Amino acid sequence: METPRHVFLVDGSGYIFRAFHGLPVMTRPDGTPVNAVYGFTTMLLRLVEDTDADRIAIIFDAARATFRNEIYPDYKANRDAPPEDLIPQFAIIREAVEALNLPSIELPGFEADDIIATYARRAAGQGAAVTIVSSDKDLMQLVGGSVSMHDPMKNRRIGEQEVRERFGVPPDKVVDVQALAGDSSDNVPGVPGIGVKTAAQLITEYGDLDSLLARAEQIRQPKRRQSLIEFADQARLSRELVLLRDDAPVEADLDAFEVRRPDPTILRPFLEKQGFRSILARLGLGTTENASSSASLAAVTADYELVTEMPRLRHWIDEAFEAGKVAIDTETDNLRAQQANLIGISLATAPGRACYIPVGHIDGDGLLGDGVPRQLPREGVLEALAGLLADPAVLKIGQNIKYDMEVLAKYGFHVDPIDDTMVLSYVLDGSAHGHGMDELAKIHLDHDCISYESLCGKGRNAITFDKVPPEKALDYAAEDADVTLRLYGILRPRLREEGMTRVHETIERPLTPLLVAMENAGIKVDVAALKALSTDFAGRISDLAREIHGIAGETFNIGSPKQLGEILFDRLGLPGGKKGSNGAYATHATILEDLRAQGHELPARVLDWRQLSKLRSTYTETLAAAADPGTHRIHSSFSQTVAGTGRLSSNDPNLQNIPVRTEEGRRIRRAFVAEPGHVLMSADYSQIELRLLAHVAEIDTLRQAFDENRDIHAITASQVFGEPVEGMDPNTRRRAKAINFGIIYGISAFGLSRQLAVPRHQARDYIEAYFERYPGILDYMERAKEFARANGYVPTIFGRKCRTPHIADRNSARRSFAERAAINAPLQGSAADIIKRAMLRLPGALAVAGLRGRMLLQVHDELVFEVPEDEIEATRKIVRRTMEGAAALAVPLVVDTGIADNWADAH
Repeated sequence: METPRHVFLVDGSGYIFRAFHGLPVMTRPDGTPVNAVYGFTTMLLRLVEDTDADRIAIIFDAARATFRNEIYPDYKANRDAPPEDLIPQFAIIREAVEALNLPSIELPGFEADDIIATYARRAAGQGAAVTIVSSDKDLMQLVGGSVSMHDPMKNRRIGEQEVRERFGVPPDKVVDVQALAGDSSDNVPGVPGIGVKTAAQLITEYGDLDSLLARAEQIRQPKRRQSLIEFADQARLSRELVLLRDDAPVEADLDAFEVRRPDPTILRPFLEKQGFRSILARLGLGTTENASSSASLAAVTADYELVTEMPRLRHWIDEAFEAGKVAIDTETDNLRAQQANLIGISLATAPGRACYIPVGHIDGDGLLGDGVPRQLPREGVLEALAGLLADPAVLKIGQNIKYDMEVLAKYGFHVDPIDDTMVLSYVLDGSAHGHGMDELAKIHLDHDCISYESLCGKGRNAITFDKVPPEKALDYAAEDADVTLRLYGILRPRLREEGMTRVHETIERPLTPLLVAMENAGIKVDVAALKALSTDFAGRISDLAREIHGIAGETFNIGSPKQLGEILFDRLGLPGGKKGSNGAYATHATILEDLRAQGHELPARVLDWRQLSKLRSTYTETLAAAADPGTHRIHSSFSQTVAGTGRLSSNDPNLQNIPVRTEEGRRIRRAFVAEPGHVLMSADYSQIELRLLAHVAEIDTLRQAFDENRDIHAITASQVFGEPVEGMDPNTRRRAKAINFGIIYGISAFGLSRQLAVPRHQARDYIEAYFERYPGILDYMERAKEFARANGYVPTIFGRKCRTPHIADRNSARRSFAERAAINAPLQGSAADIIKRAMLRLPGALAVAGLRGRMLLQVHDELVFEVPEDEIEATRKIVRRTMEGAAALAVPLVVDTGIADNWADAH
């Protein structure tokens, strides 16, 4: 075999931790975490694709204990155990190396760095260039001659000059500097009081460690001199620990590292088992459509054009018509669509081919046109695009296209038909990872997108996008559309492959335009009432603060957990004080509630203070500020891609968490009002999750009770506690209600005992009695957990996959949480699907009936409508009939409605 020309020695252990910490949680279909495996695999693929090396080896640590532990038992003793989610990935990563047909080397008793040092010496001795793929500072002592390093994360070479910049000495003196400075991460002691900078100065002055220690008495600084004399042996020990062995007894020779192509018959099954479809597509091992659409950005030359002339715009529009689909993205000057001005539009017609059309850029003085390159007029561009945007034969694809649709709707333009890569990703992968463009580009394309901050800055010096010069905005804006189109090519085919077409096509995709209409409509608030309420809360907060300080006997910052803990547990001596790792007492709500239950006054007042402070900052102040100055309507954003169960979430501002059971919460809801001549109608599913439990768990007693419209909590109380329904003690019914709803969420005896304020053994007896009476529910719970453990998700009745990533976690707390989620997610997720199905049917049902009411809000199991006063009963009838017919269950769905001029009284 030929003499090696260029040898790559990859620090596999370093790759693993970089990959694990660089990617969000990802799980394969059986629930095993694989984010480190994915990152490791993609980094290796990229390395192999980009290198000219003819020899490559992946070097791993065999175990924690090495010969260094025999020299110094405390070596690396302070290292934490690997994260729980990483442990099962170690073996899979070694499988990945084998599947990629790369040699994997490890040696008991030696660290990966020693093996790298050994092979680096051998390869250099044979005249080969050696590249150590790592950024580990411990390996920098090997740099020199034909040996260099490559930092894969920063994509930079580390040579002798870079080592000097890092350590202040050449590579052959790095060991001496490390021996003096020590290393806290590896528990190498070094010499106390001497850091890297001082060590470098000393070694430069005295030549080497032995010379320095021999002349330590000549050091002028007393403390430094004393440390060097006193800890001389410790410095020599540290040198022995940091010096890499280049004579490790490795068996494989360099010929075994020859670069070979992976065998598709081995690689494909491995990637399929992990669920790495984007890598399959990238390597051409998936479907043809996937493979052609998902090549990494580096593999295709980007062809981006700044469009400033109308003929070029018409050319791009023709291209989109011919392609039959186009990715679209808008650039604006505000994150809130209703307040945003359109600054530019991007189009992508094929992977790597995209354009940016600037329409609203300004110069630094705020003047249109004169200070910036020529751009087309906004009105002319939108008129030219109108036909494309509305043409039913051209699919418009976006990443969070709801925002783009709302921006364009401001200018009177309708976008249809649409698809959304963010929604596609959510339908397919749920809570396995986030669904923002940057994250999806990294996961599926192995690409880092240009950051918004790189153009606009951040903090107080940030500028809005309209002030970015169009030629500078081009690559950023066009890349957004390009990446979106590429992601679509990867994600869309997976719907059919994974059986998720029904959820996407009948629920999520058609919901996006409906949410656009809801968000654009908004809901009116009484701004004056909110401001008055905010003032009232401020006064009560101030009163509570004075009361709290009076009880404490001194003033302190009530919002400071540290100061509050010292008052509660040091000054007042209340029981239950526990300090955390930061040395401060824990003062979270559970602890304060326990103290309040014991009759202590100060924690009770602090809880009241916290509640009012949160209501004021989160709602009364925020809502008043969020209202449109002209219409006094609030335009919340409803996200389809956050909750793992499929529920919608509300943000900016969040309208879903306003308390409904407290007087303060009701006062806030009372500020949500109808327009003159209209009322607000609340339509709320009654006990929908309990009804779903009766349906999926096939509980005849519960089904009968729902069929007969009987009091389900009283029935449960009678079944479990043996007390007649007639004349039942309200506390008995309350206990049954707590159990009914608690069971849905997998409540524990501890949780129920806290909720009912009863001893834990009594709560346990309640739960056991419940399951004894309803064994089908316990069977359902065990089936749900078993399914989750086998598949990594649980399905709703409509086929949505609710992920349970920690269902097999070794950490009992995370595993228990995942098990509770497996029990509840099919119920909560099915409820979410049902209300979405109802939402999709309602606009058409109201329109067919000639009714003008419009849907404004979706909050958990409730829909809120604004209805003309003369259409109340007709609208109520249509709404109830449509919502109750949204799913065919073994028990009836029931919808309660309320009418008022404000939200609180309508609920």
